Amino acid sequence: MLRGGKIRTLLKMIVFQNVSKVYNGGSVALENTSFEIKAGEFVCLVGKNGAGKSTIVKLLIGEEKPTKGRIFFGPTEVNKLSYHELPALRRQIGIVFQDFRLLPMKNAYENIAYALEVEGRPQAEIEEFVPQVLDMVGLANRAYNFPHELSGGEKQRVAIARALIHRPAVLVADEPTGNLDPINSSEIIKLIEKINERGTTVILVTHNKEVVNGLHKRVVSMDSGKIIRDEEDGKYTLE
Repeated sequence: MLRGGKIRTLLKMIVFQNVSKVYNGGSVALENTSFEIKAGEFVCLVGKNGAGKSTIVKLLIGEEKPTKGRIFFGPTEVNKLSYHELPALRRQIGIVFQDFRLLPMKNAYENIAYALEVEGRPQAEIEEFVPQVLDMVGLANRAYNFPHELSGGEKQRVAIARALIHRPAVLVADEPTGNLDPINSSEIIKLIEKINERGTTVILVTHNKEVVNGLHKRVVSMDSGKIIRDEEDGKYTLE
């Protein structure tokens, strides 16, 4: 049902239709939210803590179910997928986190390979794909270094390579520069831009005003579970 090549050709990659998420106790995380993301777009999702950004990501990967509304990834209605169907969806969505989430006892190569090993992928495939993504992120010469031997920027590059190992249609970068200095932040953003230029849809979740304003991409601004602004070539502007 979820095949990368087919999904990449669709005009509408992601669709939220009147989606709300209310947690037990009545806490409203998302309220009647609708938006679309086209294949190949680069979208910055911005907002204060608690604005609803993380809820959108959780709903997109099926970690949470909406209280109401419909969510589509390509032709697939995410909220109707069974528990056993979710792994196929998640292989189409690579996620990069602020805190890297690397396994400390595995080197860069092994951290990336592990994402394929848990699926039972053939060793020949692992040996072919892992060097390719390491080269893409500029870490071919650091393949056998462990996380404690890598800089913050290098750790994030390993995390990006791991997110790309399944050749996902979408890359979600959740505060990828949050733990980095300005120079490394700039390099990581350039890498994410390069990934987008190769056809991968990118959703960048960030608080970094300078990064957003320097990108000149679509900006979706959120506040209190609602989209308050959606602009092409937008700026980081929160009321």
